[in-house]
Amino acid sequence: MSSELGNNIKVSIFGQSHAEAIGVTVDGLPAGEAVDLDRLQAFLQRRAPGRLDVSTPRKEEDRPHILCGVLNGRTCGAPLAAVIENANTRSQDYEQLKDIPRPGHADYTAQVRYQGFQDVRGGGHFSGRLTAPLCVAGGICLQILERRGIEIAAHIRSAAGAEDRPFRELGEDPETLEELRRSPFPTLDQKAGENMRREICRAREQGDSVGGVVECIIQGLPAGLGSGMFGGMDSRLAAAVFGIPAVKGVEFGAGFEAARLRGSENNDPYRVEDGRVTAGRNRAGGILGGITTGMPLLFRAAFKPTPSIGKEQDSVSLSAGEGRKLVVHGRHDPCIVPRAVPVVEAVAAILTLDALLDPPAVLPGRLRRGGEKNGDRDT
Repeated sequence: MSSELGNNIKVSIFGQSHAEAIGVTVDGLPAGEAVDLDRLQAFLQRRAPGRLDVSTPRKEEDRPHILCGVLNGRTCGAPLAAVIENANTRSQDYEQLKDIPRPGHADYTAQVRYQGFQDVRGGGHFSGRLTAPLCVAGGICLQILERRGIEIAAHIRSAAGAEDRPFRELGEDPETLEELRRSPFPTLDQKAGENMRREICRAREQGDSVGGVVECIIQGLPAGLGSGMFGGMDSRLAAAVFGIPAVKGVEFGAGFEAARLRGSENNDPYRVEDGRVTAGRNRAGGILGGITTGMPLLFRAAFKPTPSIGKEQDSVSLSAGEGRKLVVHGRHDPCIVPRAVPVVEAVAAILTLDALLDPPAVLPGRLRRGGEKNGDRDT
């Protein structure tokens, strides 16, 4: 099982949904960075279950215990490790799932891959519960980035067919982003949020679930982060975002809409403002050739409906080799999208800080072709 993320900052997630604890190790954080535990806890509470009428009733404190890596409130250069205890579990709800897999879940594929040794309780290591320690790592990275003038925020772009307005291509004001981060149901338009909540509650009453889209913005990035092909910012971000359970699609900037545009409509025209190269629009979403342009980085992640639903579904008995009807028990979100918003922010923060720590393409003083040193002439 691959549970590691990052090149310069290495994040490793461990635990299972109903194990004694879940946790994270983070290696490579810069030393001397302040870690505000109260702010970290507030960030984790945005993801925590049991706080919204549109989420699972399972309640967990999600209070991380930092074992090492922080001394006197600052990172000390050593690997950081944190654990979160699992307390409110009902493992008996999952006893039949080794034999009768849930449609839409990893029960069957994990059974084949791990030959029955996997932990099925609460989804085991495949559970969205594992995004809690991911948010510990991401919440710390968010604090570090903020001190470098980089802001990250996300909102519910759509859910259950209801649409919020998109982020503005050229960026949002800091007050708008802060309001999103404080909102228990983060939408840019309050009426859109009300429509979403109504449709989510309707699906729950019918024993069903709905999906949606989370849109994320990263502001304050310099131009030049990332590299071509598989080392691109979009490649690295997409791979990490697909590691979030239930993500089925990722797009940047205009995304799939770009396929319907002409080049003259999709290209972002350049201009100079205050001696700096910028663009008149941002269909590229802040990335060209895998490298940041200096414009806001914009991407969206599509989340499927929660597979665990109260409706009767068709499945099979693996032991008997015949069909079975299945009604899923347990406590599940009718829509995971509201709780996924801070998870997307966390992943974006980890990958952004990771990219900021990449070595520069041409180091100061390194010899270039013809014996010239970097800085000897304009490039």
